[in-house]
Amino acid sequence: MTSILADAAAPAVASVPRRPSLVGRTRAGLDQALAEIGIPEKERRMRVGQLWNWIYFYGVRDFATMTTIGKGLRAALAEHFTLDLPEVTAEQVSSDGTRKWLLRMAPTGPHDRGAEIECVYIPEVDRGTLCVSSQVGCTLNCTFCHTGTQRLVRNLTTEEIVAQFMVARDRLGDFPNRSAPDGAFVPNDGGRFVSNIVFMGMGEPLYNFDGVREAIGVISDDQGLSLGRRRITVSTSGVVPQIAPLGEETGTMLAISLHAVRDELRNELVPLNRKYPIAELLDACRNYPGLSNARRITFEYVMLKGVNDSDAEARELVRLLKGIPAKINLIPFNPWPGTRYECSDWDRIERFSEIVFRAGYASPVRTPRGRDILAACGQLKSETEKLSARARLMLEQGEAAAPAALAG
Repeated sequence: MTSILADAAAPAVASVPRRPSLVGRTRAGLDQALAEIGIPEKERRMRVGQLWNWIYFYGVRDFATMTTIGKGLRAALAEHFTLDLPEVTAEQVSSDGTRKWLLRMAPTGPHDRGAEIECVYIPEVDRGTLCVSSQVGCTLNCTFCHTGTQRLVRNLTTEEIVAQFMVARDRLGDFPNRSAPDGAFVPNDGGRFVSNIVFMGMGEPLYNFDGVREAIGVISDDQGLSLGRRRITVSTSGVVPQIAPLGEETGTMLAISLHAVRDELRNELVPLNRKYPIAELLDACRNYPGLSNARRITFEYVMLKGVNDSDAEARELVRLLKGIPAKINLIPFNPWPGTRYECSDWDRIERFSEIVFRAGYASPVRTPRGRDILAACGQLKSETEKLSARARLMLEQGEAAAPAALAG
C-alpha cells in the first residue's frame, strides 16, 4: 500500500536572492565560501575541516550547533549561507519498505521554480541502497524506460547529487545520535542505513561526468560521509569515451545497461547504441581500470516478453561477455503507463537465468521493488512540467520566449 507522507504545492517563482547552501560542496567549494566572507587563507584549511566534519559526519542543519567554531564565524556563516537540504515535496513508501522522494532543488534563477528529481531508497536486511539521479530528465530515449519519456532539462550540480545522499541519511536518521523513524524498514546488521549508492536514477551519469566525479569525491571522503568506492556503482547506457576515465578517476564499480545482444535490437531499445555499438562498448568494458574477479562489471538486462528473452539470446549474451569478469542482473520489466512492452513470463526468466548460470556467470533475478509507487528500475520520472533551459535563458535576458521553446 502506498502512503504519501508529505506533499507541498509548488512555490511561487523566487523574487529575492537566496542564501546558498553549503551542503554538498566540495572542500574547494567550502574554501571559496569562507574566502567570500573574508576568512584569511592561512585559517581556511582548519575551518574547512571543521565545517566538513559538522556537515558530513554529524549532518547538522544549524550553524549554531557547530560548537568548535567561534560564535562570530558562526554568525557570519549564518548571515551569508544556509545548511538547507532540497525540499522533499513528496515521500512515498512502498509496501515492501522502498521509499521514493520527490526533491525540489533550490531555484537557479528568477524564472526557475526549482528542478524536481526523484531518488529511491531500497532497504534490505543487510544493506540499504540509494538510487540517485544525475540529471533532470534524460536524453537517451530508451524505449522501455519511463524516465526516457521526460526531456532533459539540465545536469545536476555536484551539490545537488550529494544532497540526495544527505536527504536520505537525514530522513532515515542515519547520522550519529539519531535513529530511524518508527516503523521504517532499515538494515538490522548494525551498519549504516544507507550503505550503498547506485547512479541508476534519472539521467545518464557519464553525460554529467564532472558533476558525478566530484560528488563521488565528497561521498567517499573518509572524514565525512565515508562511503567506500566499492560501495558506489555508476551505471551507464554505454557512453564509451567516458568509461575508462570513470575507472581511472573514481575507482567505482561499473554497471552497463545492456538489454540486447544484437545491434539491430539494441539500436531500438537503447538508441545510444547507434553511436557506440555493442562491440565497441564491450571492448571498453574489457579495459575498465581495476577490472578483476573481485571487481566485476554488472550487466543489466531487462526482460521483455518476446523481445530479448529467448534461449538463443541467452547463449549469445554468454558468448559476448566471454573473458569479462561479470555479473548479469536480470530485471523483470517494470510496467509504466503507456508502455508497449510486457514483462517476460517467470518461467522464461528462469530458463534464461539457468543458461547464463550454467555458463559460469552469476545471474540473479532482481526482485522488483517499489512497483506500487513507480520507484522500480526504469520507472522514475518527475511530475512537474519545467521550462526548457533555452526558454529560461530567454526569460532571464528579458526576451519573449517562443511558444515552441516554452513547450520544451
